[in-house]
Amino acid sequence: MSSEQNPPEPDLPQAVPVRRHRLAPSLVWLIPVVAALIGGWLAVHAILSRGPSITISFQNAEGIEAGKTRIKYKDVEIGEVTSVKLSPNRQAIIATAQLSKDAADYLAEDSRFWVVRPRVSGGGVSGLGTVLSGSYIGMDIGKSEARKSDFVGLETPPIINADLPGQTFTLRADNLGSLNTGSPVYFRRVPVGQVVGYELEPKGGFVKVAVFINAPYDRFVSANSRFWHASGVDVSLSANGLNVSTQSLAAIALGGIAFETPLADNAGIPLSDRNFILHDTRDKALQNPDREMQPFRLRFRQSLRGLTIGAPVDFRGITIGEVTAIGVQYVPERKDFDMTVDIRTYPSRLDSLSRGGRISGKLSPQALVANGMRAQLRSGNLLTGQLYVALDFFRDAPPAKLAVKGGLPELPTIPGDLEELQRVLQRIVKKLDAIPFDSIGQEADASLKSLQQTLDSVKRLSDGLNNQTVPQASKTLEQLQQTLEATRQTMKADSPLQQDVRSAAQEVKETARSFRALADYLDRHPEALVRGKEAQP
Repeated sequence: MSSEQNPPEPDLPQAVPVRRHRLAPSLVWLIPVVAALIGGWLAVHAILSRGPSITISFQNAEGIEAGKTRIKYKDVEIGEVTSVKLSPNRQAIIATAQLSKDAADYLAEDSRFWVVRPRVSGGGVSGLGTVLSGSYIGMDIGKSEARKSDFVGLETPPIINADLPGQTFTLRADNLGSLNTGSPVYFRRVPVGQVVGYELEPKGGFVKVAVFINAPYDRFVSANSRFWHASGVDVSLSANGLNVSTQSLAAIALGGIAFETPLADNAGIPLSDRNFILHDTRDKALQNPDREMQPFRLRFRQSLRGLTIGAPVDFRGITIGEVTAIGVQYVPERKDFDMTVDIRTYPSRLDSLSRGGRISGKLSPQALVANGMRAQLRSGNLLTGQLYVALDFFRDAPPAKLAVKGGLPELPTIPGDLEELQRVLQRIVKKLDAIPFDSIGQEADASLKSLQQTLDSVKRLSDGLNNQTVPQASKTLEQLQQTLEATRQTMKADSPLQQDVRSAAQEVKETARSFRALADYLDRHPEALVRGKEAQP
C-alpha cells in the first residue's frame, strides 16, 4: 500500500548555483542615466537658447510683477520680468527681465520701454485690453547701432514708434500756449501729425516744441513753410463783418498747430534745417520776412497809460513796426520828465505792398522829418483805452530835425488827439473863468425887473380891453350875424327876390329868341330894311 501510494520520484538534475560577477551593470540603472542625460541636454539647450538679461528702471512698480509681467513688441511676447527690487538710492524700482534669444538684436541704445496699462488722457483712452489680461511692458526698437542692457523706462507711452514713416521738426515758440503732447498738427485743416514733446530752453528764453509729420504729408514741409498756433477759436472783426475760425473741435479742446507754404513758394525749397518759428497767429506767420530794421526813440510829454510793449507802429493803417521799450528820462532844464518810447520799424513792409519798385531804399528819415513826418499817440480802442504809435505827415507842424542821442535817432512827436482835446477844453475852461458872471447876473436881474414892469403894463392894457373894447366888439358881431341871417333869407329859393329874378331871366330869354328870329329873317330878306316886311298871302 505504501509503495502504491508513494511511487518513486524521478531523477531530476541538481541545480548548480553560479556566482554572479559583482561589477556587471544592471539594466535598472540605465533609466536614471538616460534621465540625467536628457536633463543635461535640456539644461544645455535652455542655456544656449536663453536670450540676454536686461534691467529697466521705473518710477514705481505699478502693474509690474515678477514671474507674471510679460515684455511685448507689437503684441508679440519676447520676454518676462524675473525680479523687481528697489534701486540703491530708493528713488526708483529696477525690473530685471529675461528676453528670448531672438530679441538680442532689439536692444539698441535708443530702444524704449514703458508699462502698458489703462490710461485716460485728453487725446483719448488707451490700454483697455489690459483690464482683463493684465499690464505688460511695451517695447519700441531703436535705430542706433550701439547696444546696451540697462534702460530707463518711460512713464507714458511714446506718441510715435521709431518705425513710423515721417519726419520730426523742431519749432521755436515764445510760449507753449495750450499745446500738449499729442496735440494735432494740421495742413489745410487735415490732421497730418502731432506734437511729440516739448522742453524749455536752458536759459528760459523760449520753448522748443517737437512735432512729427506723418508720411506722405511730410513732403509738404519746405524751407518756406510757416507754422502757427491753431488752438482755440480765432475771432476777428473787419470791414466784412465778424469772422470766427477754428481748425477743429479737437484743436479747441487740446490745442493744435497748423502750417502752410505761401502760394508764391508752392514749389518749395529743399530742407536744409528742420527748425522753424512757431508764430502766434496765421497773419503773423504769413507776413513777408522783414529784411530791414530801423530803430527810433520818441519823446512825449504826456501820459503813456494804455501803451504797452508790442503795441503796433502804424503808418496810415499799415503796421510797419512795434514798440520795444518804454522808459522815463529827467530833463534838468525844464525840471520835468520826458516819457521815452523805443520803436522798431520795418521799411521793407512798404516794399512788399509797392507795385512800383523798392521804396525803402528811397526813404531818408531826415527828409521825411523835414517834410512833416511826426509820431503821435492815438487811441486804438475806446473801450480798453489801448494806445498805439501813429506815423504820419503833419504839414502844419513846427519845423524839426532828426537828432541822434544815445546812439538812437529821435523822431519828433506831436501831442495826441486826446491830449490836444484836453488842451482845447482847458483853454475853453480858462475863457469861461474870465467871463464876469456876477455882473452879468446883476444885469440879468435888472432886466428881469424891467420885464416884470412891462408885463404888468400889458396886463393893465388887457384888463382895459376886456372892460371897454370887448363889449363893443360883441355888439358888432351881433349886427354882423343879423346881416348874414338877412342875406341867407334873401338867397332862399322861395323868396320874392328869387322869383323876380327868375321872371326877369325868362323875359330876357324871350327877348333873345325874338332878336334871333329877326336876325334870321334879315339874313334871308335884307331888302326888308328898305321895303319893309312883305305881307303874307
